[in-house]
Amino acid sequence: MMKMVEQQVEEVRRLNKNKRQLTHQALNLIMVITSALMIWRGLMGWTLGESPIVVVLSGSMEPAFQRGDILFLDNNKPNLDIGDIVVFKIKDRDIPIVHRVLKGDNNNVDDRGLYAPGQLWLQRGDIVGIARASIPYVGMATILMNDYPALKVLAVGLMAIMAFTQRE
Repeated sequence: MMKMVEQQVEEVRRLNKNKRQLTHQALNLIMVITSALMIWRGLMGWTLGESPIVVVLSGSMEPAFQRGDILFLDNNKPNLDIGDIVVFKIKDRDIPIVHRVLKGDNNNVDDRGLYAPGQLWLQRGDIVGIARASIPYVGMATILMNDYPALKVLAVGLMAIMAFTQRE
């Protein structure tokens, strides 16, 4: 691992001497970033939602979804049916919630404790999307990077170095 990092650092030093190659690599990095943003914006337009992909952060939806599963959302359905799995956002909360649409549940307490103060129920505008597909455990990388911010910095740094030092 250290040998690979040393090689990458040496490659960056070499690139610094060749300004044309450095500019080419910087443009490649910018192209990769803008391509990812364009894909994300395209998915937002196609699914009619602000967040077409979410990661399940807790085990509250087991056995349907496990912590770390990625959900692909769609917001094209005008009406929700009992049994649909939706992702909704509550005012003043950063993290959306994944829940099944129920006629009633077996809880001893009302779910209104999850809502913003004064909110009695969810409106259609609170729905971020309806889960259409999932990939198990692929989102664990996101969870690990949120739990350990240094890991996120390391991963982004390594990707940037690799993008700069790749010759193609």
